[in-house]
Parts: sequence; C-alpha cells; structure tokens
Amino acid sequence: MMTHATLEQLRELKLHGMHAALEEQLGQAGMSTLSFEERLALLVEREVHLRHDKRRARLLKEARLKYTQAAIEDLDTRAGRGLDRRAVMSLALGEWISAGHAVFITGPTGAGKSWLACALAQYACRRGHSACYQRVPRLGEELRIRHGNGTFGKWLTQLAKTDVLLLDDWGMSAIDSQTRADLLEIIDDRAGSRATIITSQLPIEHWHAWIGDATIADAILDRLMQQHHRFTLTGDSLRQATKQPKKEAKPD
Repeated sequence: MMTHATLEQLRELKLHGMHAALEEQLGQAGMSTLSFEERLALLVEREVHLRHDKRRARLLKEARLKYTQAAIEDLDTRAGRGLDRRAVMSLALGEWISAGHAVFITGPTGAGKSWLACALAQYACRRGHSACYQRVPRLGEELRIRHGNGTFGKWLTQLAKTDVLLLDDWGMSAIDSQTRADLLEIIDDRAGSRATIITSQLPIEHWHAWIGDATIADAILDRLMQQHHRFTLTGDSLRQATKQPKKEAKPD
C-alpha cells in the first residue's frame, strides 16, 4: 500500500520520470542489492533526462525550422560542395551561441544552405538553446502585421532573448524602408550577445547594396561582422539529385 501511495503522489506531482523509474525498479529483482542512495540517484536521473527530452522537443517545435529533420550528423561533405566537416563540427560543438557570433552561409540555389542552417539550429536546440526560423522575403509582411496589431514591441523583446535567430534567403527580394529599419533593430538587439545565422544566394560583398540605405547598411553589417563564421557552398543543385527520373511513356 505504501508503494502504491508513493506512485500516486509522484503522478500528482507530475514527476513522471521518477514514477516510471520506480515502477521499473519494483519489477527488477536486482534492485534490492542497491543502496537507498543509488536507487534514489537512478530515480532522479530518469526525471532529469525526461525533462531535458521534453525541453528539447519543445524548443524544436517552437523553432519552426524549415527542415526539422536536418542534423549535422547527416552532413553531406562530398567533394565539390565546399564544405569541411571538421569546420562545421568545430563550430557546432563550440561556444558560438553563448558568444553571440554570426554564421553566414552563401552559395547558389539548391546548394543546401537552408539545410545546413537548420542543422546548426537543430543541434543548438538539442543542446538546450532556443531558436527561431524566419524567411526574410516574408519577414516584411509579418512585421507590418505586428506593427498594425500592436505586437511588434513584445515580439522584438522575445526575439532579442532567442539564442539563435535563423534568417533564411537573405537578399532574395527587395526590402522597404520600414523592414530595413526593423531589421536594424533586430540585429542591434542581438549584436555580441545572441547568435544569428544568415543564408543567402547573394555574395556578402553585395549585401550593402541590397540593404539600400547606406547608413542603415553600415550599421547592420558593422554589427553582424563583429564576430562571424563563413561557409560558401558550391556545386550543382542537390534538389536535382533528389528528383526521380520520369518514366518513358509506353508507345500506343
């Protein structure tokens, strides 16, 4: 009866990891050889792991990555792609997030820029960091909506606290003056304290002209360039490789 009451109390306290671990211990004869401290340590460890797993799942869901299954372990570093596995892994395992570094991933369409960026952000979530995916061509519309309904300030504050911001397809389409000013606010809040990943078909030396306003462009790029890492992808489009060849039509 005492054990049943303990299990019920663990459930009521939402200590689901400890609840499951205790049930398992009760069914394992070898557990009787362990000390109280050892059994308690196993119960607490299970609870900690469960909570970490739930937190990682929540972080990944909230990040809304374009490629949710992208993982650095699956990185394609075949010849001709311009990718060095050691460089990517060194970055992923390093302190670039806590140091607030920027990561620039450039290259032609279909080269795998967004996938690599999502893989870095996904690994950041697995390490307990928060992330947010934003596609730049759609960012202007979202910003206009938030300005209109009065949620921009709150969203900007929330974004400033996000550990990794992924700005995908940077420089793909023109931006208006309001989006340009908002982009400066977003980047300024993160400079030197929060990490930012940018993917772009546009070479970095053309970013200043794309931003348009020279003063704002100087301010944005000055903040981004303080501490940054670059990856330039090359080679043919990976999308072509995934397309299935069409079957020839049978003659009538």
